[in-house]
Amino acid sequence: MSHSVRKSLLAFVSISCFAAAIILLISCSSETEKLAGTCGSCHTTTPDTNHQLSCTVCHQGDPEAKDKDKAHANMLARPAHPDNFATTCGNCHTYQTEQLAHASHYTLNNAVNLVRTAFGATDQIDTLIDIPISEDPENITQLADDMLRRRCLRCHLFSPGDDYTATRRGIGCAACHMQYKEGKLTNHTFNSHPADEQCLACHYGNRVGFDYFGRFEHDFNVEYRTPYTAAPTTDRPYGVDYHDLTPDIHQQKGLGCIDCHSGNELMNARDPENVTACADCHDTKRLDDKLPAGVQKSSDGYNLLAKGDGKQHPIPLLQHPAHFTETDVSCQACHAQWSFDDVKTHLLRADIEEYESWSRLTVQGSSELEWLLENNLDFDKEELPPMATDTITYKKRLGIWYKGYSMRRWESIPLGRTENGIISVMRPELNLSLSWIDEDETVRFDGHNAAAANHGLLPYTPHTTGPAGVFYEQRIRSFRKAEE
Repeated sequence: MSHSVRKSLLAFVSISCFAAAIILLISCSSETEKLAGTCGSCHTTTPDTNHQLSCTVCHQGDPEAKDKDKAHANMLARPAHPDNFATTCGNCHTYQTEQLAHASHYTLNNAVNLVRTAFGATDQIDTLIDIPISEDPENITQLADDMLRRRCLRCHLFSPGDDYTATRRGIGCAACHMQYKEGKLTNHTFNSHPADEQCLACHYGNRVGFDYFGRFEHDFNVEYRTPYTAAPTTDRPYGVDYHDLTPDIHQQKGLGCIDCHSGNELMNARDPENVTACADCHDTKRLDDKLPAGVQKSSDGYNLLAKGDGKQHPIPLLQHPAHFTETDVSCQACHAQWSFDDVKTHLLRADIEEYESWSRLTVQGSSELEWLLENNLDFDKEELPPMATDTITYKKRLGIWYKGYSMRRWESIPLGRTENGIISVMRPELNLSLSWIDEDETVRFDGHNAAAANHGLLPYTPHTTGPAGVFYEQRIRSFRKAEE
């Protein structure tokens, strides 16, 4: 190859490389401009493998807009909210969202109707959002409605939960399927199997779920809350400190909530066929008829493959003669290690600006009320009006709801009979008393008790399972003798 030809070829290659570099720069510049107008230029998220979707599939908005306001136009900040999930999550999960709309976890109609009926309501509501708003209650039913909307119902799917580190969570589908830590969303990974921490974001305090971990809430008065510390405040992730009692044996072995409570149970209307019973896993007759999800038969018995720890757990089967002779006794009547026995629950609506009486009771299991009391008891701060937020509409109304108990105990396990005649553990669920003092300091209602039979005792299943021990027979024998 001649020198002139080689020189011409090198010149051509140089020009070609330069042109390619220019094209690459233009291309990169174009891609950069495109990225600047997308969600990813401001938000860094890593969806799980099943949700590799454009942000706007769920959140809407304009992904091409470079201006923030235009990009966020018509955006859904909470696409999993009950008002939205049918048209967002439901695009792919139609069956689940349709079923959820009738599930007791969503409607809370069982719990709400129990309380409303005990305070005189003659109608049944389908879902908690149907609870009437009563700004100036004229009767005890309307006062109970106000209490439900502004004091009790902080753990429903329309609310992000109370503002404590362990109770702040997602709304709607995100409440169970997205993980929060210290009140903040940790990632955009959707968990098909909720972790126990997500269950506890609602099932805390003296409610079933908290007891599974051996936790019993302290009393509200400062004298009964520990540990004492030189620090001005301590972190109370669930709002109120708790005693560490014996956890449920299933929790000790490594089983999570969803190992017993499947999505089929939680996502459907309450149906006896969907409710998990102890005998489903521990009674050979039932196991021979139908194996529950996760249960496998082996040469030496039955095993449960736990969703939480992924381990095989051998299932102990019913063998003791009492399991076959005491046919009118529930499992927990013998196997509950301890129980919730809060008697009586007093709830007071106060519209007056008087807070000194509550200086030792600022911890109330409600972040809104706690912070209002701490603020108004500090004379260096501007006083806030006595108003509380409706947890369904998020609107504030006059009146704050205080709570207190006559007694909080765990060691005694009260027994009673269900409608079907089964001896069961009971708890004073409807042992409630409502009062109201208005802004003129007029006492409108003074200790109005719920109209509930048997001191408001209702059967329930404490999640404190353990060995029956040496006193189970005496427990049952004493109950039968008291019935005579």
